[in-house]
Amino acid sequence: MTVIAARGLRKEFRVRVKAGWLRRETRVVAAVDGIDLTVERGETVGYIGPNGAGKSTTMKMLTGVLYPSGGTVRVCGLEPVPQRIQLARRIGVVFGQRSQLWWDLPLGDSFALLRHVYGVPAAEHTACLSRCRRLLDLDPLLEVPVRQLSLGQRMRGELTAALLHGPEVLFLDEPTIGLDVVSKQAVREFLSRIGESGDTTIVLTTHDLADIERLCRRLLIIDRGRVVHDGSLEDLHARYGSRRRVVADLDAPLSAAFEVAGVRVDAIEAGGRRLTFALESDAVTAGDLVRRLAEVAALRDIAILEPDIEDVVARLYTSQPGR
Repeated sequence: MTVIAARGLRKEFRVRVKAGWLRRETRVVAAVDGIDLTVERGETVGYIGPNGAGKSTTMKMLTGVLYPSGGTVRVCGLEPVPQRIQLARRIGVVFGQRSQLWWDLPLGDSFALLRHVYGVPAAEHTACLSRCRRLLDLDPLLEVPVRQLSLGQRMRGELTAALLHGPEVLFLDEPTIGLDVVSKQAVREFLSRIGESGDTTIVLTTHDLADIERLCRRLLIIDRGRVVHDGSLEDLHARYGSRRRVVADLDAPLSAAFEVAGVRVDAIEAGGRRLTFALESDAVTAGDLVRRLAEVAALRDIAILEPDIEDVVARLYTSQPGR
């Protein structure tokens, strides 16, 4: 079942720019420039891009905050802006810099008020809240005013508030921004369990690529308003030449040059006793390299380093025309 369908989605803004000492002129800037997007029920999609790429603008059009300048979009079968009230009952939204909790009320009272806002039956509300309380360890926080919660505690409350009415789609815009390591881990673990259930579609924008690696099987990358990659992390690594690396610690430096087809020496350290190799071809594996190396050297230790997604994404951005 398709829950999000966009075709040629576009959003333009008119901006005033300096055109001389005393003059300004109006220009039209396309923040989102013809995006095609289809998301099926139960998917967890990472939607990433540099600042100003159009991520938040897309999210606002999908949730009915902004009206598109062109193209078509439907979420849960509804047009987001004309049918925003109906849509609000079927989606959940968490923006890292916005709150849907009542600042001066205890956290538990905010949850109770949201039940009435969305008209959720008491039994459904209790069941959903119990699950969130257990997974996010909320019980010690229910009597604490929201304004006294730490950022990590408040984010756990925001996630719960967004899920209490059983949304079909959960939109998350920078949900881990500013959180400490422990809080990030708690949020990721919770979202992972929500995604694994298959009942809720999740669309996640973030600058923290560890969120993407932990949560998303599908990655959508946007640059200057256009989608430049739509696929898995594995597809991204393969497309932009990301390779695993092997770090070998030797008892003594190699006495002769060591070469293996499809392997590049990235670094030589510790007086030649530590070598870092990059696997540049699918024809050679880490096991092949280690076996060949063991034939000519005494190995003390071996480490295999997985590709760094940040390097891959940076390589993608710099490969785009005009950059």
